[in-house]
Amino acid sequence: MISSVRGEVLSVGLDHVVVEVGGVGLAVQATPATLATLRRGEQARLHTSLVVREDSLTLFGFADAEARELFGLLQTVSGIGPRLALAALAVLDPDKLRTALAEGNITVLTQVPGIGRKGAERLTLELRDKVTAAGAEAAAVPAGGAVRAEVVDALTGLGFPAKQAEQVVEKVLAAGEAGTTPAVLRAALSALGRK
Repeated sequence: MISSVRGEVLSVGLDHVVVEVGGVGLAVQATPATLATLRRGEQARLHTSLVVREDSLTLFGFADAEARELFGLLQTVSGIGPRLALAALAVLDPDKLRTALAEGNITVLTQVPGIGRKGAERLTLELRDKVTAAGAEAAAVPAGGAVRAEVVDALTGLGFPAKQAEQVVEKVLAAGEAGTTPAVLRAALSALGRK
């Protein structure tokens, strides 16, 4: 496995960079955020993951090892391939993605093109414990994260728009009414009833 590449940047495209390593130009797929840090003619070092398919060998590059590990972890979920995992890291930075997975925040995960509600639920179900154990940031999940997600889901299930549900839950939690899911749900419904 090729775990990193270092060399001169020959060109930067919309979705990839070509890095010269030992006289060979390697095309490395990367997120827009990673590509924005690279300049043609400068030296670059990327942490990489080699994905082997029957008809291709594709290198995916990342600015840091944490993003590479998260990329590999996402692919352990059924239905998530390298392209979708890279899209997730393009839309959500690693910290935000870890937090969303640890909290079970379906709304944030469905912002990724190609991940619907069922896919997001599968991601959180399969990766919640792995992300919490793997990331120090995720170990310090903000209090009320799981409650927030459950209450927003309950409100959207009752027919309230997702954006309105998120806003009212944020206001309830900011007012210091954190606690159990039923208590926060009651306070949120009460606030919505006053509008």
